Amino acid sequence: MLKISKYVFYDILRNKVMLAYALFLFVVSMSLFQMEENSSKAMLSLLNIVLIVVPLVSMVFSTIHWYNSYEFVELMLTQPIGRKKVLMSEYMGIGTSLVTAFLLGVGVPVLVYQPDNVGLGLILIGSLLTLVFVSIAFLASVNSKDKARGIGIALMLWFYFALIYDGLVLLVLFAFSDYPLEKLTLLLSSLNPVDLGRIFLMLQMDVSALMGYTGATYKAFFGSSTGLFYTLGIMLLWIVIPIILALRSFNKKDL
Repeated sequence: MLKISKYVFYDILRNKVMLAYALFLFVVSMSLFQMEENSSKAMLSLLNIVLIVVPLVSMVFSTIHWYNSYEFVELMLTQPIGRKKVLMSEYMGIGTSLVTAFLLGVGVPVLVYQPDNVGLGLILIGSLLTLVFVSIAFLASVNSKDKARGIGIALMLWFYFALIYDGLVLLVLFAFSDYPLEKLTLLLSSLNPVDLGRIFLMLQMDVSALMGYTGATYKAFFGSSTGLFYTLGIMLLWIVIPIILALRSFNKKDL
């Protein structure tokens, strides 16, 4: 499995799209830190970019790569190699290459200009979000044979997590504003990895006042060590569950 993962990893690293992705993140990160005298403001701007661009690229690139490597997958399955090993090798290769590009593009500038808890938190959340959306992309791709449909599903899922979900949450909070919603808001934040990452990082930046009346609730929970482990645990579930569902579907799929 490791040999296949290494092959996929090195093959993707030579991909011009991957190089452009890493370069784009690096240029944007360096530009923000250079333009802003206050590194905290640069981190807030970089956070917004990471929460939008990283999930989008992870979803679309993983989906396209899966369909483009379908013949390679079929070739591997003609060998005495189980489907689980083939799928997990593809996942590990794609996930590792995307995380590497993120660390080079965002991690290096952040460690140079903001080597503190906030910077490390951004690197951690960005890496976890990368793996989360690679898992979701695999789930969408495995369940659809048509490439155009698979890419469309991936884009719709990104659109939902990045944009639509926040609107739905605000609608719920506004409709039931007369009721105590502290526990509900904590639950709703867990149902979206992008939202969870945003809340966690904004609390690390100590800007909970921007989050409205729920900011105090978030700060009391996510600002503690329990909140840190909770965030990491939910993120890991978002990584593991989709890839397990994708694996089950792949094992039953007629290639």
